[in-house]
Amino acid sequence: MNNELTATGRGNNGGPLHRLYEWIQEWLQTPYGVWVLFLVAVAESSFFPIPPDVFLMALCIGSPKKSFRYAGICAVGSVLGGMFGYGLGFWFMDIAGSRIIELYGLADKYELVQELYQKYDAWAVGVAGFTPLPYKVFTITAGAFQINFPTFVAVSLVSRAARFFLVAALIYRFGAPIRTFIERYLNLLTIILLALLVTGFVLVKFLL
Repeated sequence: MNNELTATGRGNNGGPLHRLYEWIQEWLQTPYGVWVLFLVAVAESSFFPIPPDVFLMALCIGSPKKSFRYAGICAVGSVLGGMFGYGLGFWFMDIAGSRIIELYGLADKYELVQELYQKYDAWAVGVAGFTPLPYKVFTITAGAFQINFPTFVAVSLVSRAARFFLVAALIYRFGAPIRTFIERYLNLLTIILLALLVTGFVLVKFLL
């Protein structure tokens, strides 16, 4: 994502986004850390530039036994934020939705997302929610294209939970040393797991 922080939380030039990232990391160390994670997850799904994965990792490493709880909070927040993004696209696409997309330099992806919705309907949201694709663009455009809302919510919940619980499971199992590996290969891991899931669905459909 052009102007967003990468999965490791490091900006392209160490500018305002990097300072914002550091500031949020400090808040995570306070008793309000869980709420900070929740709010970041909500905001990232519709307009915020920093992915919640990096903050989820920080909390999980601080308390590995609570990793799955943190992942659940992150998933719920992300879906709620996705619902807000849907509303932006449904009611305020011209006023706000399109401006958010342009802000992140993703206007050229709009037609591509439209084609994905025409082909795969709400399943396109599932792919975006689980992989490195810009989830906020999909949530906003889902509203603009009036994708079935209950299906949108259900697919979002499954895909976002899968991504965040993958992070939580790795840290729960391997602890802090796995952080560098996750930061480097999270996107690849999620793509591989998504491919396995899709293959499973295809095999089940074919065999049945």
